[in-house]
Amino acid sequence: MNRDKIKELDSEYIVHTYGRADLVAESGSGAHITDMDGKELIDLTSGIGVCSLGYCNEQWVSAVKEQLDKLQHISNLYYTQPAPKLAEKLCERTGMKKVFFGNSGAEANECAIKSARKYGSSKNEKKTDIVSLIDSFHGRTLQTLTATGQDDMHKYFGPFPEGFKYVPANDVAAMEAAVDENTCGVIVEIVQGEGGVNVLDKEYVKAVSEICEKNDALLIIDEVQTGIGRTGKFFAYQHCGIEPDMVTFAKGIGGGLPLGGVLFSEKTMDILQPGDHGTTFGANPVICAGALSVLDQMTDELLDEAAAKGAYIMEKLAAMDGVTDVSGLGMMIGFKVDGQKPGDFVAALLKKGVIALTAHDKVRLLPPLVIGYDDIDKALDIIAQTASEK
Repeated sequence: MNRDKIKELDSEYIVHTYGRADLVAESGSGAHITDMDGKELIDLTSGIGVCSLGYCNEQWVSAVKEQLDKLQHISNLYYTQPAPKLAEKLCERTGMKKVFFGNSGAEANECAIKSARKYGSSKNEKKTDIVSLIDSFHGRTLQTLTATGQDDMHKYFGPFPEGFKYVPANDVAAMEAAVDENTCGVIVEIVQGEGGVNVLDKEYVKAVSEICEKNDALLIIDEVQTGIGRTGKFFAYQHCGIEPDMVTFAKGIGGGLPLGGVLFSEKTMDILQPGDHGTTFGANPVICAGALSVLDQMTDELLDEAAAKGAYIMEKLAAMDGVTDVSGLGMMIGFKVDGQKPGDFVAALLKKGVIALTAHDKVRLLPPLVIGYDDIDKALDIIAQTASEK
């Protein structure tokens, strides 16, 4: 089947919730994608932050295949080996106490919001409000979409669940005004990915943590995109010196297969009881086996390299003609290009062999953490050349 036939079938039979780029991916290795015509591209997206160890990482592939030969699924009514091992590693790595495994970031945030509401309503039936930030993004289920502080994403989908408030990022006074005795939880991203790669100030995050503690509201850190090494720390909140009540994660943990979840602190670990929440596919043994491989490779050395590579990329971008407003943390980077719309710029890069993303009015880069400096430099040269074109 050729590329045109694939695009034809896609157009005819798949619901168009995505505006596809003109790329039919055939295979991948490391930071490279090969299309159906044999053209090799440098990927600076890692599948929107999912393939953090690159494409077809050998250790991950081996772990997935080995488990697939044993047991692909049985459900959460029974024990399997990989899930508790993965939970143990996550708790040891973070100091959190328990984990709920789901399948995606939206499901993880849905679980965290439900947990916060059970926590609050058990103390006071009116303590059910959730506060989030303007320009946040927390998912596309109806409740996580409501938690998302972007008006353009709310069009057409009302009426929405009640009890959500939105405040500007990095505004302590606004957060203090929004959080009160009826607030059960505050949910924030340390770096707002879909919102434009906006980095929260460390002192602001600490202040939010103190406001939550003062009002007995749970602090939920959404690490769906920032987690599992993306920012140069295992989780981005670790840059800020705080201890969240819940941490949601997904994307990079699965290495390329769908896995998400919530980490619970000692304060929150017993909120959910049998029957409160569930999932058919969460903690799937094949996916958890792959995730164990991801964590085994997520060494301090790799995190330090990710931080260094991210700083290198941002420094080079900031020095380019036509590039402005460089922002980010680690390997989560955004920038603007004078005179060019992000979508047009990304399309131009694709034609030249570099895969990138957009985020609001910025170009967004989420390279595999294992990308080499040779590929980084090649991609940056193409970005610089493209940015100079009007």
